[in-house]
Amino acid sequence: MAILGKIRQRSIFLILVIGMALFAFVISGVFDGSSSDNEPTDPIAVINDKEVEIGFFRQMVEQTERTYNYSTLKSVNMVWNQALRNTIFNQQFEKLGIDAGKDQLEQIISSDDNVINNTSFQNEAGFFDFGIFSDYISKMKVENPTAYENWKIQEQSIIGVAKQRIYLDLIKSSNVMTETEAKINYHFENDNVNLEYVQIPFEIIPDSLVNISQSEVNRYIKNNENDYKINNSRSIQYVIFEEIPTEDDLAAIQLRLDGIKTQRITYNNVSKLTDTIMGLKETVNISDFIDEYSEVSFDSVYKPRGAYNNDYADILFGLDEGEVFGPYRDGNSFKISRLIGKKNNASLRASHILVSFQDASRAPSNISISKEEARIKAYRILRLARRSSTSFEELVRENSDGPTKNRGGDLGFFQKGDMAPEFYDFVNKNRVGRIGLVETEFGFHIIKITDKDDLALIADVVSEALPSNKTSNEIFRKATQFEMDASEDKEFLKIAERSGYKVRPVKKISALEENLPGLNQQRNIVKWAFENERKIGDISRFSLSRGGYAVVELTGKIKEGLATINDVGDKVREILRKDKKATLIKKLYSGKTTLQSLAENEKLSIVKASAVNQKNPTLVGAGNEPYVLGVAFALKPGELSDLIKGEKGVYKLLLKQKNIVEDLDNYTSYAEQVRQDMSNKMMENVYLALESVAKIDDNRALYY
Repeated sequence: MAILGKIRQRSIFLILVIGMALFAFVISGVFDGSSSDNEPTDPIAVINDKEVEIGFFRQMVEQTERTYNYSTLKSVNMVWNQALRNTIFNQQFEKLGIDAGKDQLEQIISSDDNVINNTSFQNEAGFFDFGIFSDYISKMKVENPTAYENWKIQEQSIIGVAKQRIYLDLIKSSNVMTETEAKINYHFENDNVNLEYVQIPFEIIPDSLVNISQSEVNRYIKNNENDYKINNSRSIQYVIFEEIPTEDDLAAIQLRLDGIKTQRITYNNVSKLTDTIMGLKETVNISDFIDEYSEVSFDSVYKPRGAYNNDYADILFGLDEGEVFGPYRDGNSFKISRLIGKKNNASLRASHILVSFQDASRAPSNISISKEEARIKAYRILRLARRSSTSFEELVRENSDGPTKNRGGDLGFFQKGDMAPEFYDFVNKNRVGRIGLVETEFGFHIIKITDKDDLALIADVVSEALPSNKTSNEIFRKATQFEMDASEDKEFLKIAERSGYKVRPVKKISALEENLPGLNQQRNIVKWAFENERKIGDISRFSLSRGGYAVVELTGKIKEGLATINDVGDKVREILRKDKKATLIKKLYSGKTTLQSLAENEKLSIVKASAVNQKNPTLVGAGNEPYVLGVAFALKPGELSDLIKGEKGVYKLLLKQKNIVEDLDNYTSYAEQVRQDMSNKMMENVYLALESVAKIDDNRALYY
């Protein structure tokens, strides 16, 4: 009951824990067409006549953004992929009558590490108890209805995962391999050939001897239309006007900071008296001073040297208490800093060798030795570590059970509270270089103290290096003027060149992109380019998220359908050029009936290739040539092939030897291994097959 009491107190927190643990399931199986009365009726997708409503889709996108801190479009695509996958699978479940219930729900929850390792769901023995979990859900229904409704969505999602498992098991049961099939596959993987060949590269025929007409290119595209389907895309060019501070702006920022380092006398026009205004050096109330003058609040935490800018850390740590340093540049800011206080040797560094044992906290699963055995082992390692001839790092690699094993046991700098008390006390009380042994809840530690440094409390007045209003206004003026001139004259490139601006082109932007080269997270530009009324030559100015502006011109629009010569002409010409060159090469060398006669040409040579198999059809010196290897396996030893067109040229082969491996006595184990490998890929392959034949209307670009 004590556990249930804690659960009731933390119900909202725990439902978030479950939500995070089961997020892969949260958007599985929930796109079932249901929606509230207030949601839009237009679907974001129609998948095989099944609508995915925009209202619920938006809820899932918002949840993904909150949970993972993803951008909106990245969240949209993540939810879309899951919606598509699960809608397609659910349609299959309905056709086959596949269902799942409480037993499957319990099985999945009880196998999720994030849930079963949550102490709130564990019994007195420390094991996950589904009964406690169920009681928690029952209590939540009464005490936190909102969290309970969230859970109900997740519950349906988990059932959806269970259905997928049942579906996969049904498919796996049909995944069999006969002995004959296993034998064929075994020989395909292991039989190999030794051969000699001459490769006649396509380049031996000059391009000038091969003429490719436009009609040939068009005919090839039409005859291979499945390979040349294209989606809607847009092309743009743009000029960026970056909003960056000038040298005068930076000098003004430094001058302002320099003016508040120490106290100053000012004349008060109201009182007609002089006022003394405290500077950072003299002020008593540090926090109020920082709040008034700095863009970053005062942090009253003592920090190690490594937490500060490397260029100035030694200077800052070398200040006397109360002394002020600056202004100085730190990243994209300027600072003046005052040393408030220092703790000598409070930042510690050590390396260690952890010898764990059964029942120690966080002991690796492969640890089987007892505590006493671990103690004996630790003292043996300690004696070795204290020998001057022994490498401590080598001992770590050979003996440590800790996660720092691969970096020589180095723990980096740490402070009080970062380590187990016994560990910290040893390092704190002993000198650098000392090696000793301590016991903690995690096991026995052979510790080598490697460094000690100070901690410092430093007050910073921070001013970001931003452009002045004058500079920002000038950048806006230039961007606006360029937009107006380019829109009026329709000479984007010429005007940019005349003004000294760099023009950046971006081609074939898809409707659902948001990150363009040089323009990160500028979804508004993509949406603008895809608006129905948008015409080639249209120009617009956009504010950038990082500051500044981009002036963009739409330069191209490609409609969904069959690619044109302008889109893929170069690629198709290269394919046709190879075909024609192969024909010319075969005709030119038809009289060469041996490899030696071919090799009389000084540009050609005989190459030997040994132990080449069909699973990895790579020829030394030629690359991947599956068709050529297929021909080689069809030859008999000593047989010479005809001239064969490959990927990199035309080949003539002489098969020297065919190496056929011996049959296995029994193919059962081999067949099972192949079947298992196929099963691991099966679910994804099944989904891809179902997706390829599904009718999908994608309306994402209308909403995002």
